Amino acid sequence: MTEYFDALEVRDQAQREADLFAALPAALAAARERAPAIATQLQDVPVDRITSRQALAAIPVLRKSELLKRQHAQRTQTGQKPAHAGPGPGAGTVVQRVFGGFSTIGWGDAARVFASPGPIYEPESKRADYWRFGRALYAAGFRANTLLYNCFSYHFTPAGSMFETAGLAIGCTVFPGGVGQTEMQVATIHDLQPEGYAGTPSFLKLILEKADEMQIALPSLKRALFSGEAFPPSLQTWFAQRGIHGYQAYGTADLGLIAYESEARDGLIIGEDIVLEIVRPGTNEPVPEGEVGEIVVTTLNPDYPLLRFGTGDLSAIMPGHSACGRTNKRIRGWMGRADQTTKVRGMFVHPEQVARIVARFEQINKARLVVSGETGRDDMTLFVEVDGVPAAGLQEKLGNVVREETKLRAAIVFVGVGELANDGKVIEDSRSYE
Repeated sequence: MTEYFDALEVRDQAQREADLFAALPAALAAARERAPAIATQLQDVPVDRITSRQALAAIPVLRKSELLKRQHAQRTQTGQKPAHAGPGPGAGTVVQRVFGGFSTIGWGDAARVFASPGPIYEPESKRADYWRFGRALYAAGFRANTLLYNCFSYHFTPAGSMFETAGLAIGCTVFPGGVGQTEMQVATIHDLQPEGYAGTPSFLKLILEKADEMQIALPSLKRALFSGEAFPPSLQTWFAQRGIHGYQAYGTADLGLIAYESEARDGLIIGEDIVLEIVRPGTNEPVPEGEVGEIVVTTLNPDYPLLRFGTGDLSAIMPGHSACGRTNKRIRGWMGRADQTTKVRGMFVHPEQVARIVARFEQINKARLVVSGETGRDDMTLFVEVDGVPAAGLQEKLGNVVREETKLRAAIVFVGVGELANDGKVIEDSRSYE
């Protein structure tokens, strides 16, 4: 596969850098005009001078936890005031009340609105391939006039729409498989004979294992684009032995595509139309190239123009260019979290959610959410310190509240007061990524 999605992928790197920073001042000026939170972030900043990475680095990083807090604060302040459709600066508008002032579009201009755990609300405009995952699908070998079997979730979070709009942008037909119901998935794949799959690697593994159990062959599947979970070499080999070439894409519900894998399998190539920095966790300072730090992205998205947005994910810039011929810089992939927010079965879980769970039960002193399990099989356990003997029904009630807050299931384990480590951890990720 030596073809490219477009000519942008093979630009000279110096030209790409010049193009990005030539476009950035106008994009920031437009964002400041229409997105109140960006206007605050850029207060007293002359945007016409932000024409280099050095100038960009002078702007404080906006971290995902701060976005969550701002959205929540705006909803608390404005309460149930009418939500007007326009992007005006008033506190009662959709832009402020729903999106915390970071969006430039409201109802009508937005085709969809999504809720990621937190909840954090994200808009999707009507622009084709809004999330920009078409580039990643193309690099994974997807082409026009093929069937894309999309097993990302279609409710609450934008993952399903991300890959559907990407498939449509490159001329695929998309089947919205969603998640769950593995027997029906097996039967439908057998009937439709799709060439490609999009979803988490663990779910495709479950489908194929169910197909084995049902003694149904699924030979049509030749390629897959995975996201939302780790895709280690062991899983890559497992799929390859079944004739499926799987590749990774990395993105977020706030930013869309950030980086993607090509057939060269030598890191993840940074997407076009974004400025990616690696900064020292907890600071605003870019680290030397090659050093591990937090991924920070500035997007040229006119509808949701996030500026120096800290993802909380760790990675590092790799030297040189990909052997596939694409010239953009590469990152080493996902290397952990810069904060305690973690991803479980493709969904982010935030410390704020654990705090809200604890606050709903008087008998609980504190809790720690431990994420464990082998690659592709995530387990959550909520360890809870309680005074005395747990009240009748507390375990079931806690389980229901955890699912309500995180959209995920967790085992509940009660421990005595003082048994949880006094180290400030609310979420512990004990998974192995070998």
